[in-house]
Amino acid sequence: MVTHVPAEANGDERGALLSFLEEQRGGIRRAVLGLTDEQAGSRPSASELSLAGLVKHVAEVEQGWIARAKGEEPAVRRDESNWHECFALVDGETLESQLAYWEKVAAETEAFARSAPSLDDTFALPNQPWFPPEGRVSVRWVLLHLIRETARHAGHADIIRESLDGKTAFELVALAEK
Repeated sequence: MVTHVPAEANGDERGALLSFLEEQRGGIRRAVLGLTDEQAGSRPSASELSLAGLVKHVAEVEQGWIARAKGEEPAVRRDESNWHECFALVDGETLESQLAYWEKVAAETEAFARSAPSLDDTFALPNQPWFPPEGRVSVRWVLLHLIRETARHAGHADIIRESLDGKTAFELVALAEK
């Protein structure tokens, strides 16, 4: 369900970008309301996606992009050997622990976005085959990318949740307001 994103202060582009990102995070958080770890980890379709896996994935992706923008390595390194773990709870992870981690990541994203000298500042893309050689992107680009990534998975979360118990975004918004 689309929620209204409040208008930012005049000229507050950072605030607008962060508000849209938070709106999409909220869509995923609503999709897991009231679920057990077992429900959140279930895969009700032929896809490998689960709600818990989506929470974990978007948190990892957000953390990784902000780390790169800061010139740091992502907290979790993914490659062909462990890529499958990015969408599943492993080694004692819980939905609650992933939500708490994501909350911390979101705070770090906001602090970084608000402290960057300019949204036009750029950083190098990692040396990976799907990026152009010696490519660079801006802080603005990374925030827009995170909005797109999170929104895409918020849509997946809506479908998965409805497949689990029939709850729609409208019902989940009402549940969140209680």
